[in-house]
Amino acid sequence: MYTFIGGIILLILGYFTYGKFVEKMFGVKEDRATPAYVNKDDVDYVPMSTKKNALIQLLNIAGVGPIFGPIMGALYGPVAFIWIVFGAIFAGAVHDYLTGMISIRNRGAHLPELAGKFLGKIMKHVVNVFAILLLLLVGTVFVSSPATLIYNLMDGWMAMGAIVAVIFIYYIMATLLPIDKIIGRFYPIFGALLIISAVGVLIQLVLTGAPIPELTFENMHPDNLPIFPLLFLTISCGALSGFHATQTPIISRTTQSEKQGRKIFYGMMIAEGVIAMIWAAAAMSLFNGYDGLSDLLANGGPAAIVSEASILLLGSIGGTLAIIGVIILPITSGDTAFRSARMIIADYFNLAQKKMTSRLWIALPLFVISFALTKIDFTLLWRYFSWANQSTAAIALWVGAMYLFIAKKNYWIAMIPAIFITMATTTYIINAPIGFGLSLNAAYIGATIITIIIIVLFFNAAKKNRAANLNLEEDISNWSHPK
Repeated sequence: MYTFIGGIILLILGYFTYGKFVEKMFGVKEDRATPAYVNKDDVDYVPMSTKKNALIQLLNIAGVGPIFGPIMGALYGPVAFIWIVFGAIFAGAVHDYLTGMISIRNRGAHLPELAGKFLGKIMKHVVNVFAILLLLLVGTVFVSSPATLIYNLMDGWMAMGAIVAVIFIYYIMATLLPIDKIIGRFYPIFGALLIISAVGVLIQLVLTGAPIPELTFENMHPDNLPIFPLLFLTISCGALSGFHATQTPIISRTTQSEKQGRKIFYGMMIAEGVIAMIWAAAAMSLFNGYDGLSDLLANGGPAAIVSEASILLLGSIGGTLAIIGVIILPITSGDTAFRSARMIIADYFNLAQKKMTSRLWIALPLFVISFALTKIDFTLLWRYFSWANQSTAAIALWVGAMYLFIAKKNYWIAMIPAIFITMATTTYIINAPIGFGLSLNAAYIGATIITIIIIVLFFNAAKKNRAANLNLEEDISNWSHPK
């Protein structure tokens, strides 16, 4: 287990080293008032403690992605560990930190508004459509996946339709009510259960001496599917995920001080990376090799792996608690996916959200569309989600790179992962059957050309924005703390 244990140690060290470097380079302003106070409305803008914000952020970003994604990515072998570790430290956590901190500096703005400000007005409209599409897919996937797990756990005792209805009712309440009424109150408890279940699986993997494979760059996939770009879209939430860019602004509106940013944004991405490592290791070691894993995935999907691994490692009672922990993950991301979609639409049309009716007319159509999407095959939804997710990550990283370029800071920390994931997502959509269906070689060439064009456009825009002295943050000089 040297690769597995070493990977987890590297993730933790990454928080204390590279995370500290990123924080210092960005430049925290401890005395600057955050949107939680400046824009306080007791609905979305509500000051909350660091511990509460961190646990909410972890549950927001850690849907089934850091579990289902690594389980499917485990088919590629230990190379999946490499992407999780280095992706989380140098791409995912940087992505989350920059998105959260830039949002704090700009009234808790969501990604479409930030893209419009830093990448051009056209991008605001493009990213707005893209973000809403992604959030609808996320919300729908995170209805289907926990419903399947609950159905299996209850052994068919409750009808699938009834389970879906209960989840939707909860989502509606969490989307409409003030953030501190449901999310702020119950998420810390859910977060503790999630951490306990993940740690339980980790301990049992070590104690039972599970045969976790060691480091190799060899492609172990039974179908020999290409590592690039597929691995980097299959494992997203555990390494780098654009969905996080839609979630961090929720917490940027409840953060009390910029100094808390590294713990909340960078730190929780590292925690998600650890969860992804645990489930990737379980998938690689418990099912008689990659062929056995492939067969089980084909017959029952990732949910079957979760159930089998939990019961196998922790027994009936412990395994059931672990499954409940996994069920909580998608539910606590699905609710904030719809909440985030409501907030993005409200910001786009400049609609105040103080009144319940204002929230209601935005939210209800979203749930109607999502319910219709639950009738579509989960596997197909996941493919579109993966591409939309990583494309959103690329946009968020380009926003971060632009901010740092204008600020005359080290923009390469965002630009290098932006280039990499732009190349991966473009290659995928050119090659994939759900995209243009061209050959892999044609996809590599096309993606390289498109990525180079984007780099050129970025530098042209960045130089103009720096010359124009584009304002990097909202002016709050006239704001004073109410007595």
